[in-house]
Amino acid sequence: MRADRLVSLVLLLRQRGRLTADTLARELDVSTRTVLRDIEALSAAGVPVYAERGRHGGFALLPGFQTKLAGLNHDEALALLTAGSGRGEQVFGLGSALASAMRKVVDALPEGHRTSANDAARRFLVDPEADLLSRRRVVTEEVPDSTMFEVRRAVLAGHKLRIHYAATGRTPQWRTVDPIGLVTVRDRGYLLATRSGEDRTYRLSRVLAAEELPEPAERPSRVDLDRIWQERSARFLSGGDHITVLLRMDPARREELLDTALAVRAEEPDADGRLRLEVTFQDFRHAEWALWQLGTDAEALAPQSLRTALRNRAAAIAARYEDSP
Repeated sequence: MRADRLVSLVLLLRQRGRLTADTLARELDVSTRTVLRDIEALSAAGVPVYAERGRHGGFALLPGFQTKLAGLNHDEALALLTAGSGRGEQVFGLGSALASAMRKVVDALPEGHRTSANDAARRFLVDPEADLLSRRRVVTEEVPDSTMFEVRRAVLAGHKLRIHYAATGRTPQWRTVDPIGLVTVRDRGYLLATRSGEDRTYRLSRVLAAEELPEPAERPSRVDLDRIWQERSARFLSGGDHITVLLRMDPARREELLDTALAVRAEEPDADGRLRLEVTFQDFRHAEWALWQLGTDAEALAPQSLRTALRNRAAAIAARYEDSP
């Protein structure tokens, strides 16, 4: 929306001072020509924006624009700024909206709060790209903005939604669903919906196109997404080729295991300080791969077929390195 972009342009100049047209274009994700047209529109509307010529020139505002955000203290502002560094907005296509909202929050703070809240927020880092072992995060799944806009609008308006969906191993097909809500888990987005009265869960990255329909969706007026997600997760874990493994492991490797497992059904400390867990994996190959990555820090106790597979793999490796080169 152009009105939102004009507000964001003014806020950028207020908070960061003089900026070039190229910098403003990058921040607002538009062309330099669009920025120049917006500058002209602001000037015509009486906003005191002016151009400074020369090598270090750019656009700036005369001082005087300031709003107050009553009732927002330093810690509340800090909480908003810190939360804004998360990644859920990327999954649901709200990144630009969040950036615009954060600029408005910062601009509305009194001068003293503005500076200290910005400085404090830089001391907090939420979900960095890599952990202490330099393992990169899984890249957030991309969904086209136009597709995500239609999905969000149908969910919020309570209208039926037509999606072109590419299920795994199948030819993409159009289907009409009744959207219930959106969920993000580990940077993966899901649409919870019903289709012909049956529960359906769609991976957003597999929605190739979407169209909000005018017909009202058949769904309850109130929704508990957390409960619905837990119920669907339980059904998912109880079906398909999933395998449950009983294992013992070094507690120091627990988080690494949880990064690959579907779910932990039970967990308790063992007598020797290790952990005894009952863990569900996608299938047998997934379980074998995950346990192999943990080496001697984990031992599969059951099923016996998994123990045999891991023993055979270890024997094959040992045989390969038995003779000196």
